[in-house]
Amino acid sequence: MNNQRWLSMSFFVFFFTWGIFLPYWTGWLTSAKGLSVTDASIIMGAGMIARSFSTFFLFPLAMRNLSLLRVMRWTTLLSFLIALAYLPESPFYVLFGLTVLFSAVYPVILPSVESGASLLMQVERIHYGKSRSFGSIGYTIALLLIGVATAIWNEQAILYMMIVGLAAALWFFYRQAPVALLQPPVKTPTRDTGQLRALFANKPFVLVLLIAILLQGAHASYYNYGFIFLDGMGINGFYIGIILNIAVLFEIIFFTQADRLLANVRTSTIFLIAAAGSTVRWIAIFLFPVTSVFIATQVLHSVSFGMAHFAFIQYISKTLPHTLIASAQGVYAAVAMSLSVAILTFPAGYLYDLSPRYAFLSMAVCSIAALFLILLSKQRLTPTDK
Repeated sequence: MNNQRWLSMSFFVFFFTWGIFLPYWTGWLTSAKGLSVTDASIIMGAGMIARSFSTFFLFPLAMRNLSLLRVMRWTTLLSFLIALAYLPESPFYVLFGLTVLFSAVYPVILPSVESGASLLMQVERIHYGKSRSFGSIGYTIALLLIGVATAIWNEQAILYMMIVGLAAALWFFYRQAPVALLQPPVKTPTRDTGQLRALFANKPFVLVLLIAILLQGAHASYYNYGFIFLDGMGINGFYIGIILNIAVLFEIIFFTQADRLLANVRTSTIFLIAAAGSTVRWIAIFLFPVTSVFIATQVLHSVSFGMAHFAFIQYISKTLPHTLIASAQGVYAAVAMSLSVAILTFPAGYLYDLSPRYAFLSMAVCSIAALFLILLSKQRLTPTDK
């Protein structure tokens, strides 16, 4: 298996499980475990805080002592074992503890794979968008299978599919991998003590991170309550899977073309488009909380998420030295992909209980803030944004 294909399959096996965890876990807690939306939001919010802590502190720590491949293997194995612990019937506090532990371990696989992608982009000129599109395909297949499984059986099938997906990922990561990912970390004073300081001393990087925080955090209501929102409209589980897959389909199309279309586009411009698309998406759901509009806005996921994500990956690959990429990925995964979503989950859950429309409107506040920040900082990004 060549390195491009290996990277594609690594994205596929992870995002297959991500397509189960991200859109369905809150719904699984409310349906299969009988929790209220508020209780499930507390559990998921706490889990995302744990996720941000682990990707910010534990992932860089692991990277200082283990190769990228060993980090992937160990986190996948531990995630599989924790998922098995969900099988027995459990009270709230046990579900809380398991979810916090699972959220601290399982999402670390993502920055590991993304760091591997950035490394292979530098060393072997791997096409990121081409391989990342396989992650979207895995996500799509998971959504379809969960839709079918919950329609035929019940929501408990969500857990069973997660266990099967993690078992498949575990099998894959223990197979042969690119040599670059097997290299042990280089022990240097800068690597051990100065990476975060070097990152946060880079003002353009801090600006890019703040923009990413706002744009990725703006998906909190969608990730946590999209399934519940559609289920509350009386839509069959199979059709919910199809509706959620529309977003992933356009995400796949975007990532397969992103390297070609956006290679020479400034990061600030890509972020600007992402912020505008995100604003339109959440305001449209607020103004027209009906199934047809929700389906139509799924097209914008390739903009609100895909372009924002690609912009950050493009930025660090083009501007940061190799020694800082893993730390940058850890910070991004911890703060933009986890902590921002976690913090916004709590008020979004409260607003959802008042009206689902308000939960989505609150996300537009974040995207509008990102829009203004991009416009104000565009010139400051120009010198390093090649």
